[in-house]
Amino acid sequence: MSQRVLTTESGAPVADNQNSASAGIGGPLLLQDQHLLEKLARFNRERIPERVVHARGSGAYGYFEVTDDVTDFTHADFLGTVGKRTEVFLRFSTVADSLGGADAVRDPRGFAVKFYTEQGNYDLVGNNTPVFFIKDPIKFPDFIHSQKRDPFTGRQEPDNVWDFWAHSPEATHQVTWLMGDRGIPASYRHMNGYGSHTYQWTNAEGEAFFVKYHFRTNQGVRSLSSEQAAEIAGKNPNSHQTDLLQAIERGVNPSWTLHVQVMPAADAAEYRFNPFDVTKIWPHGDYPLRRVGRLVLDRNPDNVFAEVEQAAFAPNNFVPGIGPSPDKMLQGRLFAYADAHRYRLGVNHTLLAVNAPKATTAQNYGRDGFMASNVNSQGRAAKNYEPNSYGGPTETGRALSAPLAVNGYTGTHEAPRHTKDDDFFQAGELYRLMSSEERSRLVANIAGGLAQVSRDDVIEKNLAHFHAADPKYGRRVEEAVHALRED
Repeated sequence: MSQRVLTTESGAPVADNQNSASAGIGGPLLLQDQHLLEKLARFNRERIPERVVHARGSGAYGYFEVTDDVTDFTHADFLGTVGKRTEVFLRFSTVADSLGGADAVRDPRGFAVKFYTEQGNYDLVGNNTPVFFIKDPIKFPDFIHSQKRDPFTGRQEPDNVWDFWAHSPEATHQVTWLMGDRGIPASYRHMNGYGSHTYQWTNAEGEAFFVKYHFRTNQGVRSLSSEQAAEIAGKNPNSHQTDLLQAIERGVNPSWTLHVQVMPAADAAEYRFNPFDVTKIWPHGDYPLRRVGRLVLDRNPDNVFAEVEQAAFAPNNFVPGIGPSPDKMLQGRLFAYADAHRYRLGVNHTLLAVNAPKATTAQNYGRDGFMASNVNSQGRAAKNYEPNSYGGPTETGRALSAPLAVNGYTGTHEAPRHTKDDDFFQAGELYRLMSSEERSRLVANIAGGLAQVSRDDVIEKNLAHFHAADPKYGRRVEEAVHALRED
């Protein structure tokens, strides 16, 4: 086989890739050395801004296979036939730390799935917990600022973390999850994934249902203690990335079984919890899990930067039969995620291979902008407006999902109260479900962080939340914090 010739980006052959052009032997370098300047300029620009959250990530390709009939609830084509397979890309991530952070840390994990369906890409953006810290997106920038590195000290500050939680009682449920035994997954393969938000499914007859997604790991849930995690993070910061990569390379393909909880739309108004509050779960006794299918990862990306880091997930990418709910946090993310990708990757990020539809072709009137190509030009004589008389793509007139009823006056309203809508009940329920050993570890994890807070009033506000969730829970945390602060 003949040797391929190295070229510049414009295709010209490169004569010397070892030595820069200079003014004589040992002289200064020349501005005319196009190859040198091109290499340095490209190197300066070959990394895009990292994500503000979910910066540290891993991913893989695979497929989703339908195992159970759910056509009574949705007319989504990729869920329409038992046995049907759809290609997927799944990105796992930590939330708070930067791209250079360690994998084995106490932090929620992102669980984002891109389904390359025949009706367009469907993005399901969730976490490894069924709940979240806040219920309104207007608080999201403040929440993330409190969890990320402090702009003065350059590190995550317990004062910031716990001060925000002290003023956000709705975080108590998620804090109990995070500080419990599942707060540090042993690997990405050994954790569950959740859509977290409430979504809407619509069947062929136009009936609407609200759903929650549960991806249950078929490898079994395995987690790390704080001590195990500290040791692993020190020895191998890339522990989760390495585990996922090597497992798939060995042919040990991780899988998850997708279940959904299904709530008839008419139930939502009278349900005892606000079903659109992402700080709360729906108890399985009320809405049991229904199996849908199996998700399998069987192929590693060829280029982590091009595929994992440039993968763009946006929960506003719906397909017919699936739509949003009035979940406030979801509503905010419908804008924020896609906007983050336009900033990081450019307006044409959907043309990148990992983000482009695979089972269909995108046809619209979006043109030009950075990185525009013939792919989105629709041909040289194509019109870039609609409607037109030249055979361009047209609307279907068929809504993706059922309409949501609205009423009342515009304004900054709190969510409507349901009979069991408080910020502490479900956190207490979770605590009471734990074994005595699990409770002891939970208390130790919370106390270890809270005892580092410098202000007594912030500590007292947080202790009040745990007391409200369960008196024994609060008392044990309080005693543990006081013991640590007296040492």
